[in-house]
Amino acid sequence: MSTTASPLSAENTGSAAPTGNLDITVTRAELLRELTAAQSVVERKTTIPILSNFLFEAADDRLTITATDLDQSLRTSCAAKVKKPGACTVPARKLYDYIRLLPEGEISIKLMDNHWVQIRAGRSNTKMVGMARANFPQVAEFPSVGAVKVASASLKSMVSKTIFAISSEESRYTLNGALLVLKAESMAMVATDGHRLAHVERFGETLEGISGEKKTLIPRKALGELQSLLTTGGDDEFMEFADDETTLFFRMGGRVLTSRKLTGQFPNYEAVLPRDNNKFVIVRSEDLMGALQRVAQFADERSGAIKIRLEQNELRISSSSTDAGESEDSIETPYNYDPLVVGFNSAYLIDFLKAIGNTGEVRLEFKDAQSAGQMRPEDANEDQKYRYILMPMRI
Repeated sequence: MSTTASPLSAENTGSAAPTGNLDITVTRAELLRELTAAQSVVERKTTIPILSNFLFEAADDRLTITATDLDQSLRTSCAAKVKKPGACTVPARKLYDYIRLLPEGEISIKLMDNHWVQIRAGRSNTKMVGMARANFPQVAEFPSVGAVKVASASLKSMVSKTIFAISSEESRYTLNGALLVLKAESMAMVATDGHRLAHVERFGETLEGISGEKKTLIPRKALGELQSLLTTGGDDEFMEFADDETTLFFRMGGRVLTSRKLTGQFPNYEAVLPRDNNKFVIVRSEDLMGALQRVAQFADERSGAIKIRLEQNELRISSSSTDAGESEDSIETPYNYDPLVVGFNSAYLIDFLKAIGNTGEVRLEFKDAQSAGQMRPEDANEDQKYRYILMPMRI
């Protein structure tokens, strides 16, 4: 059988792969940076072995690295000296762990027979068992038209203020993501798990190519990757966002994240936004966080329920459980409405305070003990409106 068979033949039939294909040199620092970005997409426990591998493709002095779990993929690249262009696949976790242990300097990567990949650095010489390039799934290309430029800092802020409120129950399919709403001069993101809802809207944005509004449901896992991309993406001021019928695309610098779309209808969240919560109290976030964390230690482990009692110029937080005991904390603050007692899940309140950075003041708004409470930062940020709606608990 000819040894010059195409590396894209349908299956590894055990014949020798073309020898000397893919031969590159790359610096450890650059390679490690891109492997770190891509490795979180790789599925740890997969029934499809090829998904545990990175795809390496080398051409034109670039090494392109692709990782996918079929639902989402990340493609990234770094500079490389390409002696011979080509492609190979390498076990992702093993490679990442190994490269981390190498000293700084140049690393040469070469495809050998039978999909083995040789990695040399200084006095280290390692051969890893790869798999046929042909088995690696096709990853969709970023669309050539229709992309929208979104300010990276704005998007990062919105993701961090909503991602924690997404449902983790697989059965609640349309709640397993956050809704991104783009308009010509504003953008919003909403997430809910049925017990709480986080809604953030940013004004004064300029989104070219958007007329009316564009609504997109982004899966939670993709949002997590997006958050990493926005954090490690360097100085890129903008992220490009595009979609087609099945896939979402996010491009930042040289990295492209793709994700399968969530289908289905996101609930009508506007219907649950409280309209007449006319009793309110303003407290320092730090004071509220401290009181909640102390009192939550003594809440029922399963429900995390705490009681908020509002009386003349005082906010009291209490909890009790048969196992742990009971605890109460109070904060002095102006309050001149009827007394009110309402129960909430303490973890949900703490999540919100963490999302706003636990600084400044926070406003708690109530109607009565049976209606949803609303929390929002009490800062005069004209560009951003952030609110968090919480269903009360029976205590």
